[in-house]
Amino acid sequence: MFSSEIKAQASALGFDRCGIARAEAYDELTFLDEWLARGYAGTMTWMNRTARRRRDVRNVLPSARSVIVTATLYNTEKGDCPLFSGESQNQPFVDASKKGDSPLFSRYAHGDDYHDVIGRRLEALLEWMRDAAGEPFEARPYVDTGPVQERVYAQHAGLGWIGKNTLLINPDLGSWLFLGVIITSLDLPADDPGFDRCGSCNLCIVSCPTGALLEPRVLDARACISYLTIEKRGTIDPALRPALGARVYGCDICQEVCPWNSGEPSTTAPEWLPRPAFAAPTLGSLWLSTDADLASAIEGTPMTRARITGLRRNLAIAIGNAGDDDALALLDRVAPGDPDRPSLDDPAVIDAIAWARMACGDRREPGESPGKARTVPG
Repeated sequence: MFSSEIKAQASALGFDRCGIARAEAYDELTFLDEWLARGYAGTMTWMNRTARRRRDVRNVLPSARSVIVTATLYNTEKGDCPLFSGESQNQPFVDASKKGDSPLFSRYAHGDDYHDVIGRRLEALLEWMRDAAGEPFEARPYVDTGPVQERVYAQHAGLGWIGKNTLLINPDLGSWLFLGVIITSLDLPADDPGFDRCGSCNLCIVSCPTGALLEPRVLDARACISYLTIEKRGTIDPALRPALGARVYGCDICQEVCPWNSGEPSTTAPEWLPRPAFAAPTLGSLWLSTDADLASAIEGTPMTRARITGLRRNLAIAIGNAGDDDALALLDRVAPGDPDRPSLDDPAVIDAIAWARMACGDRREPGESPGKARTVPG
């Protein structure tokens, strides 16, 4: 009875789904060690440091008996994601982001920081549980911040299955989900686990522009656009830059093509709506913004993770991928040494600007004026 009450309270607090898994060392948890050994984590060295704890939530909370998992829909866009069937299930997605003046951001990132919003809801749920339980118990809540493989426990809590794109997919809500967990010493009845419904579809794999999805459920983060634009510090491999297109923070392609996101269930929750600066941005408006304006725009969003220098680097690459005279003129309007834009002095940003100029057809010799831009013949 207490389990059903927990789920009802979770719904009242704004969670779209809530399930319960046993606190066990599931087989799926063991792949992490192999994934790390292959080097797929890239520069995310904290994954190695916390690997042992990630193998089992009982390494985090020894008294753990149950894991309460919540899922929250964050997609605020109602798009035209088509249904795929038959042969079309293995046809790659046509990426329309290579040209144009509209920077792209992962849908999860341009609203309030989910760590804060979901964290507060989990704390409220845990407080309610302590009042309702009638007995003391231990518990730890996490929102993508602790050494927990949330998707594995979400699958075993019946919230869906881990898709070939490595994301949890719910049959009703798709994959646009924030996950949260409460590890607890309470012995709660577990839900039936979810089961794989991806079938023969490989759209996420064939549509990844960098080939980061090596095989079903195996992601090489070092080639993933989300990793490159968010986690990667310093320069981005020039060979991968064209694939970024206009993506300035993150990438949603493997979700956009997923048939389980057809019809794209969406939410009108104000906390996930884009901030004004990201409601209809252009590359120009963001590139010409001062560092202070950029910092103000991303304050309270997940985009602080990339830092201003990371966003500036990504913007320069997106401008280079626009590859036209207007983009080149945009690069000419601000330059390193600008006191209002100190991020332009970062070595990775300087490198990205130089690459973008070349991509836009700039063949000026050092010292030539901006008015002497030369285009590539043919």
